[in-house]
Amino acid sequence: MEEIVKIDSIAQYNTLRGVTTKHPLVTVIDLSKAQPMPAGAFNFGLYAVGLKELNYGQLRYGRSHYDYQEGSLIFVAPGQVLGVQSGVDVFAPKGWVLLFHPDLTNGTPLGKHMHDYSFFSYDVNEALHLSDKEKIMVTDCFSKIEYELDQNIDRHSKRLIASNIELLLNYCIRFYDRQFITRDNANKGILERFEYLLNGYFASDKPQNEGLPSVAYCAEALHLSPNYFGDLVKKETGRSTQEYIQLKVIDVAKERVFDMNKSVSEIAYELGFKYPQHFTRLFKQRVGYTPQEYRLLN
Repeated sequence: MEEIVKIDSIAQYNTLRGVTTKHPLVTVIDLSKAQPMPAGAFNFGLYAVGLKELNYGQLRYGRSHYDYQEGSLIFVAPGQVLGVQSGVDVFAPKGWVLLFHPDLTNGTPLGKHMHDYSFFSYDVNEALHLSDKEKIMVTDCFSKIEYELDQNIDRHSKRLIASNIELLLNYCIRFYDRQFITRDNANKGILERFEYLLNGYFASDKPQNEGLPSVAYCAEALHLSPNYFGDLVKKETGRSTQEYIQLKVIDVAKERVFDMNKSVSEIAYELGFKYPQHFTRLFKQRVGYTPQEYRLLN
C-alpha cells in the first residue's frame, strides 16, 4: 500500500517546494520558481488552491485520476489526499499555488463563510476550467496576496490576507456556478457524502439530541457496513473514521469558541458532548490549548 505523507504546516510544504516561509499560516508560490512536487500521495492539513498553466503532469484525487488540464484550478481541503501520478517527475512547472492553514480564517469574516465554498469539499470532484478572462482575474488575486506577504507582518496583515483570499474564493463561486450548475448529488462519492453528512449534522440540533456522530451512525446513513466504511476512509485519507469525525468536531469548535455570548460548556453541549470536560480534553489534545485559552489567543 502506498505511503501517505501528511502535510500539516505551511513551513513543511514550503520546505518541500524549496521556498521561503514568509508567514506561518499562508503561502503563495509561483511554481516556475519552486522545486517540482515529487511523485506520491499527500494528505493535506491545509487548504490549497492551485492554478495550472501548462498541460503537464497528472494528479490523483484520493484514488481517482483528477481532471486537471491547462488553465484550470483545483481546490484541496484539510484531510483530503492529493497525489502526483507515479512515473511523472514534475508537476505543474508553471502556475500558482495558494495554501493557508485553517487557523488563518478563525475570527475573520472568511472563517464564517468557509462552508459556503463547497468546491473545497468532496462534493466537487472536477477541476475548475477557466476562460482566459477568468484566469487573469484569478492570477491578479494571487498577486495581491503575494504582495501582502512581502510586507512586514503587522496588525493589519491577517485581515488583509483573509480578505483577498475571500475575494478569490467568491470569484470561484461564480465560475463554478457556470461550470457545475447541472451537477447531480446522486453522483457524489462516498467521501463527498460523508463530509456533507457531517456538515449537515453539526448545522442541525442533532448533536444536542443524539450526541456526537458515531462511526456506526455515519456508515448507516451512507448505506455501508461500519467495517467497509472504516476501511474505505482509512485507505482514502490515511486517517481512521473516528479521527476524521474528531477533526470535523474540532474545526466546528474552533469557530464557535469565538462566540463570547456562550460559555465553553454551552458550546460543548451544542456539539454533542455529554460532559464539557471531555470536550476540553479533546480540544487541548488536538489544538494544544484549552477552548478558553484558544479563545483568548485571538
